[in-house]
Amino acid sequence: MKTYYLTTLILSLSITLIGCKQQKKNVTEEEIATPSVEESIEIQQSITIEKLENSPVYTNAALTLDLPETIKISQGGDMDFAFNLENYELGAQTQGPNSLKLANSGKGQHIHFILDNQPYSAHYEPRFKKEIPDGVHHLVAFLSRSYHESVKNTNSVVVRKLMVGTNPQDSLGLDMKAPTLIYSRPKGEYTGKDAENLLLDFFVLNTTLSKDGHKVRATINGEEFIITEWAPQIIKGLPIGEVSIQLELLDETGTLIPGPFNKVTRTVLLKE
Repeated sequence: MKTYYLTTLILSLSITLIGCKQQKKNVTEEEIATPSVEESIEIQQSITIEKLENSPVYTNAALTLDLPETIKISQGGDMDFAFNLENYELGAQTQGPNSLKLANSGKGQHIHFILDNQPYSAHYEPRFKKEIPDGVHHLVAFLSRSYHESVKNTNSVVVRKLMVGTNPQDSLGLDMKAPTLIYSRPKGEYTGKDAENLLLDFFVLNTTLSKDGHKVRATINGEEFIITEWAPQIIKGLPIGEVSIQLELLDETGTLIPGPFNKVTRTVLLKE
């Protein structure tokens, strides 16, 4: 009788242990098949970039400035700029699907005015004043679509050196004829739908980009991307909050090309 009871107890315990192991195994397989909420969120927030396409090309658009390559001004202060345009309309809305996909200016097409590779100011009229302090400065201005994508052709950009004051000092030492990277977008703050697709855009001077030649390395929140074509990109999968973007102009070996503007870092803010 005792032997029968002991045998039954052992059998019962074995079945219980096997059932526990089987249940644990099933839970583990289910967890593998279905990631946790935290894992799903992490996958969804992976940062990607992709080439922006389907923008009007504006091959014949031109921007000019009737001033010499080196502009000398006796003292700092407000300076008048009067740009000339051909085959391009400031204030017009750029046609096509990208105006709905990206942050778009309600004021339309404009000029990006960039002094010393600092954040641009947008101008919707060809004539305006800008305060220029004493010193040696480098101006790059180019045509922009209403959603802030630059028009990329040899006639759409103006490059000038400004020497302002009685004894202007050149603290940058920029060679205006050397390969140079100019940062444009993203910039500022983005809210709601505008935060879903960010335009990554820049201007390159005195060089071209290719797989075997010069290229741009974009580091976005610590993730690196190599851009081998001078083309705008869309950044996707960014988290809400501060976003860090660093751009570097590299040579064919992956080494930073010397130049005061060829490595730049900016921070933008995304809001819900």
